[in-house]
Amino acid sequence: MNMLPETIEPITDAAGGFHPLFADVPSSVEFNKLRKRLLRLARQAIDDFSMVRPGHRWLVALSGGKDSYGLLALLLDLKWRGLLPVDLLACNLDQGQPNFPKHILPDYLNTYAIAHRIEYQDTYSVVTEKLPQGSTYCSLCSRLRRGHLYRIAREEGCSALVLGHHREDILETFFMNLLHGGRLAAMPPKLLNDDGDVMVLRPLAYCAEADLEKFAGAMKFPIIPCDLCGSQDGLQRNAMKAMLDDLEKRMPGRKDTMIHAMTNVRPSHLLDRKLFDFAALNEALTARQDVPDDI
Repeated sequence: MNMLPETIEPITDAAGGFHPLFADVPSSVEFNKLRKRLLRLARQAIDDFSMVRPGHRWLVALSGGKDSYGLLALLLDLKWRGLLPVDLLACNLDQGQPNFPKHILPDYLNTYAIAHRIEYQDTYSVVTEKLPQGSTYCSLCSRLRRGHLYRIAREEGCSALVLGHHREDILETFFMNLLHGGRLAAMPPKLLNDDGDVMVLRPLAYCAEADLEKFAGAMKFPIIPCDLCGSQDGLQRNAMKAMLDDLEKRMPGRKDTMIHAMTNVRPSHLLDRKLFDFAALNEALTARQDVPDDI
């Protein structure tokens, strides 16, 4: 059961027809429901977190994985329907991983006349020089990639960098912070970068990874594997993924419930003295006790 409130209007097709990306999609009822569900949830996140400033330009990070392809397709679909009044520029950062198929993304984007920028920066060599052999490269690689994407956003006049993180990414990060970092934190759907000039947006925050995987299969995206460099996400994230999948299997609907819980935080019921003034409760009680009974 979806625990998210349905506060947005039904999806309409103001432009008529469809974006060229959707010319050969399945005509099945199942796919139409999946597409509409993903569009609704993406639009809801965009609306809930005030992501849109009409007339601005978004840099959409495209790695070649199922999530970033899905993100780009859904944003183009919303824009085609007249529901996303921003300009979109797809961007792939070729980081020099061994055997990276350089032709796939440009060919795909050109086929559908999607505005894009392909940039080459050999961050792979930087990472392998700094980390010992056998280490997990993902964290450092991600930080270097993010820095280049911020730079490209500035160069292209984009006010936002848009990333394809989904519901499971947010939940896994929450539990990694909870169990290993000693803090309550996740991936925010909207974040201003440290320099204060680029907004980071995650419109897929409410979307399930399983839905995005089905969507990618139906859309026949030319997926580029994420392990070309021989390094994959660390054991902690994999453990969180397995834990959440097991929980969802035993108690269906828990992932939606947990995402809903993140939108319904009660600081007075936690233990963070920076978020809630517990000392003021003493003053409130004293003030109440000092009020005469006959008033």
